[in-house]
Amino acid sequence: MPTTPFKGVIKLDVRDSKPDWGPYLPPKAPEGAPNVLFVLYDDTGLAAWSPFGGRINMPTLQRLADNGLSYSQFHTTALCSPSRSTFLTGRNHHLNGMAAITEAASGFPGANCRLPPQCATIGQILQDAGWSTFWLGKDHNVAEQDVASGANRKQWPLQQGFDRFYGFLGGETNQWYPDLVEDNRFVDQPYGPEDGYHLSKDLADHAIGMIRDQKASNPSRPWYMWFCPGANHAPHHAPQDYIDKYKGKFDDGYEAYREWVLPRMIEKGILPAGTQLTPINPLPEDVANAGDMVRPWNTLNADEKKLFSQAQLAVIARITVANQPLRYPGSGHLTTRPPIGGREPEHITSPLSIARTI
Repeated sequence: MPTTPFKGVIKLDVRDSKPDWGPYLPPKAPEGAPNVLFVLYDDTGLAAWSPFGGRINMPTLQRLADNGLSYSQFHTTALCSPSRSTFLTGRNHHLNGMAAITEAASGFPGANCRLPPQCATIGQILQDAGWSTFWLGKDHNVAEQDVASGANRKQWPLQQGFDRFYGFLGGETNQWYPDLVEDNRFVDQPYGPEDGYHLSKDLADHAIGMIRDQKASNPSRPWYMWFCPGANHAPHHAPQDYIDKYKGKFDDGYEAYREWVLPRMIEKGILPAGTQLTPINPLPEDVANAGDMVRPWNTLNADEKKLFSQAQLAVIARITVANQPLRYPGSGHLTTRPPIGGREPEHITSPLSIARTI
């Protein structure tokens, strides 16, 4: 029902009547309302990236940091689904019903892993205020039993305030052969890895396509895009050429890296002066499980060091590839290409604005 009163005139003869479209027109965003690109990365600590002092070169994010704000505090809920629900709603994860990841849902208050209708998402708020809303990449806020073609779609992105969705509903997916959903249906990937397919590039292409479609038909309408690549969650699938870029750069091991990165984080103001490293296994022995402890690098044999160094290369390459939706060779660039529809995103919220992303 319209909430704005009808101010027209209704007579017996339509020729004597006066229409009033005010109560029935869709909402329009305020004049000059910004486009917003929100980029959310998975499972990546501050010490990884160059904008925070890390060894992984992230030039596009560095540019954003140099021209914006970098925050060093973030209330983390430590898990994927809970954190993503707080970003979506701005509410505590227990109020969102997301006390754990959706695969660990239980029949208790705050732990059912279904967003209640009382917790509106930012998509719903902005959609009702006149924005176009787009969601690319990872979801992981859909109950496990609803990730199916015949399932209830009430928790899927299009029912949570987003006009378009392209990505995957679960917590992780194969980057070469992903489980893809477009809007409200499962779809096949457009081409295979033998032709250069990688999910990061596919997400970028679809993101740009959504904005182009919107600007072609309604160029004055602002947009909000939540861009959530699978990185840096497992599986760590990255093209070999990206792995090769960092070959040998992490062979000194994780303890040496901690010593190397700490002063750089202090210099950038991410950590306060005088910050000391915690022990590599900080829990007391009567609390910790010995099987969970990190083994000192100098206790590993040559094969173990090679294995862990190679695993780290895959992780690092995966982060770098995931950054390419912001600047991807052969594809449009969300933040560095010529503006779509005549203007750049006025607000780019990225991992640079939070202390840790989940």
